[in-house]
Amino acid sequence: MCKRNAGVFYLFIAVAIVAVDQLVKNSIRQTLPLFETRPFLPGFVELTYVKNTGAAFSMLASHTWLLALISAVVAGILLVVLLRGIVPSTLGQLSLALVLGGAVGNLIDRVWLGYVVDMFSLQFMNFAIFNVADIGVTVGGVLLCISVLFFWDKKGEESNS
Repeated sequence: MCKRNAGVFYLFIAVAIVAVDQLVKNSIRQTLPLFETRPFLPGFVELTYVKNTGAAFSMLASHTWLLALISAVVAGILLVVLLRGIVPSTLGQLSLALVLGGAVGNLIDRVWLGYVVDMFSLQFMNFAIFNVADIGVTVGGVLLCISVLFFWDKKGEESNS
């Protein structure tokens, strides 16, 4: 697959993340009252509808516009990197697509709603309530770290070993 086609493939993954994220968020807004909790995966995950005006763990809660600007800039950079095939590895491209999809999913909320819809609440540990876009950003970030730490040589190129 040539670089351009690969970029389009990974862009499709990012778009899929955005679509699933927005569908889940819309469903939550339509069916679950604010702050109400319902079982989802008993003993593991509950659904709790909250409005988050900040970033992770509600940091910068009063600066939604700044978070939207940062998200837009990061999304723009990731889009260019993906479409130009700058990251040579499959794992690296996948990780960027996941982060891009997550960034755009939460950016849409910040711009149109003024807050991010969060809904997944872990029952087995005390953790922030999160959404599908957050999962994309987190998994993508971890995969990017793995890609850079274990599969790139010191020149920043994909290693063959």
